[in-house]
Amino acid sequence: MTVHEKFLALGTHYGKVYLLDVQGNITQQFDVSPVKINQISLDESGEHMGVCSEDGKVQVFGLYTGEEFHETFDCPIKIVAVHPQFVRSHNKQFVTGGNKLLLYEKTWMNRWKPSILHEGEGNIRNVKWRGNLIAWANNMGVKILDVITKQRITNVPRDDISLRPDMYPCSLCWKDNLTLIIGWGNSVKICFVKERHASEMRDLPSRYVEIVSQFNTEFHISGVAPLCDQLVVLSYVKEVLEKTETEYCARPRLDIIQPFPESCEEISSDALTVRGFQENECRDYRLEYSEGESLFYIISPRDVVVAKERDQDDHIEWLLEKKKYEEALMAAEISQKTMKKHKIQDIGLAYIEHLMKIGEYDLAARKCQKILGKNTDLWEFEVHRFKEIGQLKAISRYLPRHDSILKPFIYEMVLHEFLESDYEGFATLIREWPGNLYNNTIIVQAVVDRLKKDPQNRTLLKTLAELYTYDQRYGKALEIYLTLRHKDVFQLIHKHNLFSSIRDKIVLLMEFDSEKAVDMLLDNEDKISINRVVEELTNRPELQHVYLHKLFKRDHHKGQKFHEKQISLYAEYDRPNLLPFLRDSTHCPLEKALEICQQRNFVEETVYLLSRMGNSRSALKMIMEELNDVDKAIEFAKEQDDAELWEDLILYSIDKPPFITGLLNNIGTHVDPILLIHRIKEGMEIPNLRDSLVKILQDYNLQIMLREGCKKILVADSLSLLKKMHRTQKRGVLVDEESICEACLSTILPTNASEAIRVTVFHCRHMFHKECIPEPNTISTVKFCNICSAKHRGPGSAILEMKK
Repeated sequence: MTVHEKFLALGTHYGKVYLLDVQGNITQQFDVSPVKINQISLDESGEHMGVCSEDGKVQVFGLYTGEEFHETFDCPIKIVAVHPQFVRSHNKQFVTGGNKLLLYEKTWMNRWKPSILHEGEGNIRNVKWRGNLIAWANNMGVKILDVITKQRITNVPRDDISLRPDMYPCSLCWKDNLTLIIGWGNSVKICFVKERHASEMRDLPSRYVEIVSQFNTEFHISGVAPLCDQLVVLSYVKEVLEKTETEYCARPRLDIIQPFPESCEEISSDALTVRGFQENECRDYRLEYSEGESLFYIISPRDVVVAKERDQDDHIEWLLEKKKYEEALMAAEISQKTMKKHKIQDIGLAYIEHLMKIGEYDLAARKCQKILGKNTDLWEFEVHRFKEIGQLKAISRYLPRHDSILKPFIYEMVLHEFLESDYEGFATLIREWPGNLYNNTIIVQAVVDRLKKDPQNRTLLKTLAELYTYDQRYGKALEIYLTLRHKDVFQLIHKHNLFSSIRDKIVLLMEFDSEKAVDMLLDNEDKISINRVVEELTNRPELQHVYLHKLFKRDHHKGQKFHEKQISLYAEYDRPNLLPFLRDSTHCPLEKALEICQQRNFVEETVYLLSRMGNSRSALKMIMEELNDVDKAIEFAKEQDDAELWEDLILYSIDKPPFITGLLNNIGTHVDPILLIHRIKEGMEIPNLRDSLVKILQDYNLQIMLREGCKKILVADSLSLLKKMHRTQKRGVLVDEESICEACLSTILPTNASEAIRVTVFHCRHMFHKECIPEPNTISTVKFCNICSAKHRGPGSAILEMKK
């Protein structure tokens, strides 16, 4: 059989030749010989055919013309090959092969002239003609001939001479005009025809052959063909039975091989099922191929198998058959523009169905996002399928939320599923899903009904509050948040301006978080007044104190009407802040404060109030009698800076040695220590008296040294300033034509140079005509600058007279 891109030519053992289309339908029939057809050859145009048979007949004829050549030889002719360009008049050539290789050429008289190309090496087993090169195989090897020069350019010897050439024939195939592929036995060679350099020509052919790849295969070769940079090899396989150790014929293999210079790599291998393969031999198989369509034909005695290069659709089909849906989906996405049979969505749906069958529900739901996309009908169909198998929870996380929103009942169905069995999951969906996906009223009613069975469930209560918020029923949401003491209650109030709703819930807010509640109330005084807050907290004085205390910290005057009340609140709940409050407040009644402090025996606060009310002596007495703290008494006396207080302190301390020690150590800079020392009784033991006296002397010496130092500094500064003033006053003052009299505002110098100049210039740089200065009074004859005398510039007003 031989192959053309338009049809197939098939010869039989009964001497008939059939022309078949690519689907295998017979289109023409030729009765060539009564015996076996050995070889059929077609030119590139597909218009001329050469046929040879076992009885020695050779025919070359036109399929569509009357042109025909007949020749009968005295031996079987195994091979015939017509020129690839036989349709052209100057290429009317063909070769035949029996025991020798003959070339027939048509002469100018339309006669056929034979010439022997090769003989003497056994029968010709195969011939392939490409361009101007003829390759043939005989019992010794493969030869290549240049038809133009009639020179044989190479001889490739047979590797395994132990194999019978008639049982294991040579396979030849031209990949292109210069590359020949040889498969013989278990050896493959790729030969490349090259032009010889002119310097190397001598008596050698103009071309030579280089073997660029050579390797052995595992099985015997029945045919070879090119596939891009790879090879398609048809192999005859024999295997051994383990039990009997006898060989038997296995199914032939079609392998794709990647050739390398000295080795190869098997890319794929397929075993072919043909009828009668058990009885077939290596010579019973042939491989032909059609270059134009990349179709490969495997010929056996009973079958013709067509193989074609697998495209992406075939690959995806195979992946789907092997249930490799993930890989099929990826392959479809990569080659979606070239696919013809499959669609990405169909593959994806099959993948989802497969995942659901094997129980991978979460993965199936996750794939829905990518596969279903924005197709709402498919989404709804798949949701119902998940519901049927009880797996709505799996798909809930992946339902569309923004684009291509589904019908509300789909989301409601999922929410009801969670509400029945998973409160936390239900709450999560309510938080994550926008409120416009479902009918909020229906879901609220469902939650309310569920709360009747479980009224204390915090998760459901919180979720109900969120649903009320979506529904803008903020009052109900606020009540639930306050009941739950939820942290979002303040955010809810601020966000939706619910201050009017919390007027009667201030106590609840304060109990929940007093600090946040007070900050919120103080920040929104215009919405809830201070009076309203204080009134609401009347029965909770401890909360009332927290609110008023923070109000006072913000502004000492805003809550002044409550300062009297705050005295009792501080005394009851926050005594540490009572004294700072009394000090900072200018509106609290001192008498009321004093009464409360005296009732509670708050000494420090009482002392402060007494001193503030002008009763410093009582305050000092309380410090000494109640606190018995001389340091505080001394500090108090220092603050008041009152001699009578110091006298009272000395009188109270004179019979108390520890107090005397304290006074000796601290009053040296306020009261003369001699006054205290003179009053000390003789014989009284005073602790640390020596140290106190030494300290007094040291303090005194220190004061003396400070005074001396200050005196020296004062004298030095005075002398320096005096010298500076003297230098300044000795300097001259520039008087020129631009100088003016400060009194009459005319130029100070006369325009006539012969006139006498009578000018008075003060050290302050003000100038006057002599006659413009007022006469001095009788008390003092010193003249002063009228301008500067009011500013008391002292020496700057002295005069400098200028006379000509």
